[in-house]
Amino acid sequence: MEILFEGIILRPWSIDDAKQLAEIANNKNIADNLQDHFPFPYSLKDARKWLSEVISVDPPCNFAIVSNGIIVGNIGVLTKDDIHRKNIEIGYFLAEKYWGEGIAPRAVKAIASYAFSNFDIVRAYAETFADNIRSRRTLEKAGFTLEANLKSYVIKNGIIKDACIYSVLKDDFRYLLTKD
Repeated sequence: MEILFEGIILRPWSIDDAKQLAEIANNKNIADNLQDHFPFPYSLKDARKWLSEVISVDPPCNFAIVSNGIIVGNIGVLTKDDIHRKNIEIGYFLAEKYWGEGIAPRAVKAIASYAFSNFDIVRAYAETFADNIRSRRTLEKAGFTLEANLKSYVIKNGIIKDACIYSVLKDDFRYLLTKD
């Protein structure tokens, strides 16, 4: 299964992608903007371990972002349960070499469309550090709206930071896709 969207492809990961994943993920600037469970340095062993966990999930929840035939990042959805079961969280990273090329907003739009089509949800959201302006702009360009600015919400690299939650509702997202 591949998701084609505005010149990019989202495709499920393969264990054969481990070397490419390790190469693009081994970047402190990426790790500094993700949760602590994302390691730095990011080794081939880390890539193989993570890929072995995600490649058997059905339906797929993590996808390689491919641009011009090259893996340039990862994007995925995390299903929620209990009282949050109608929500899905989106997470992503892009190789630093490709920042600023408009790939990330297209990938977010594509994964949100996939999530709304394949999961019984009404809301997609993403959380980012408040000082991660690139990620905030990515979500805004993808049609997500700032829902909350959470003061002193996270700790990263020993620093207490604010975080932001951006979201889009299924009905609003449909509108966004059809208005252009």
